[in-house]
Amino acid sequence: MVLLKLKFTQQKRVRLAQGLWLLSWLAVMCGTFIFCLGVYLKIELLRRSEVMDNTEIHVVPNILIMVGLASIGTNWVASRVCQDSLDASRFPRWKVLLLAWFAVASLICCLLIAVVVLSYALQGHLEESLKVGLRNGIRFYKDTDVPGRCFQKETIDRLQMEFRCCGNNNFKDWFEVQWVSNRYLDFTSKDVKDRIRSNVDGRYLLDGVPFSCCNPASPRPCLQNQLTDNSAHFNYEYQTEELNLYSRGCRQALIDYYMGLMNSTGPGVLSVILIQVSVILSLRFLQTAVEGAMGLEDPEGESEGYILEKGVKETFEDVKAKVNNLLKFAQVDATEGGEDEEKAGDAS
Repeated sequence: MVLLKLKFTQQKRVRLAQGLWLLSWLAVMCGTFIFCLGVYLKIELLRRSEVMDNTEIHVVPNILIMVGLASIGTNWVASRVCQDSLDASRFPRWKVLLLAWFAVASLICCLLIAVVVLSYALQGHLEESLKVGLRNGIRFYKDTDVPGRCFQKETIDRLQMEFRCCGNNNFKDWFEVQWVSNRYLDFTSKDVKDRIRSNVDGRYLLDGVPFSCCNPASPRPCLQNQLTDNSAHFNYEYQTEELNLYSRGCRQALIDYYMGLMNSTGPGVLSVILIQVSVILSLRFLQTAVEGAMGLEDPEGESEGYILEKGVKETFEDVKAKVNNLLKFAQVDATEGGEDEEKAGDAS
């Protein structure tokens, strides 16, 4: 049974070709949008690569970039097919290429659906990557003289100021690492010696944070040191002083930012999928209608257009049978090749 069979007069075929031409160029613009979206997301991820432990999340922008370019090319081809569909002498040359076109266009839709799924599925990987990356970034904050880590301090400070966050989980993460370089410590000072001796690893630990953790919304000048000592500052209570520092950790801030970016791509990507599916269906109707008209005695007469020549089940069975035949043919060729080699060996 033919799937979605419609009648097309010459006038309807012309209108279908014209409408599909416009839809194809709209799809080209959508492909450009997808490509730009992928590039933007890729750049944003690369900007924070120093605080990420792995690059698994990059699969999302990589697919968007690849699919965007493929969509531009395939839909440009569709626009050319629309132009040639009105010329009986030029349209037949597309007959073989259209099979590959439908395969590529369908693959584009599948990849776009995969992007939407991966945007949600990779949240756990993103969180783990940021957790390890930020932990290492805070640990290497003081290594401004170490090659490869010279800009780690600047990266963390800019990150905390831009996203209004502090530490990995919260500002207390700074209490667990030595974030002041030995270069700026006075080892003749009794306080410095006592702090180093009191630590098992010989680190200089402080109940303080870098300046970039300070919240400009605080009504008082920022307190960075002796944060757990209420007596060290006038009119200060450690447990209730909420505005002094940023309370949100940078890991959560970055997760919210990146997941917001990727989730916002969902509606746009779904819209592109709908447009791409519309192009595929319209081009299939146009192809079958024009080919049907070419077989008529009167090329301007009424022809039939359809999606599938048979039902879905029958078409699936036919494709399955063709694939099996191709596989068997390949196996036979391999077997014959092996037998020929054996005969040649025996003859020698």
